[in-house]
Amino acid sequence: MGHAATNKDQLLARVRRIAGQVAAIERAIADEADCAALLHQVAGVRGAVLGLMDGLIEDHLREHVMRAGLSDAERGQGGEELLSAIRRYAK
Repeated sequence: MGHAATNKDQLLARVRRIAGQVAAIERAIADEADCAALLHQVAGVRGAVLGLMDGLIEDHLREHVMRAGLSDAERGQGGEELLSAIRRYAK
């Protein structure tokens, strides 16, 4: 996924925020935090991961399926890769 290098810093920042959210959940569990608070934290992580995935799917679609100049074979491969990722994402 070489095109991710163009927004690598943004992607890494998102992943680091998600890692921070997960670490906060770990601390909350260790500190026996209220279960309602934990549920909200987990929901936040889920939303952050889904947002990251949505952005990656969009980037892949634009770069490997929709970009002008791609051959039919390249578009087909990009589409298949995207379908495979979506199938895993939807499980």
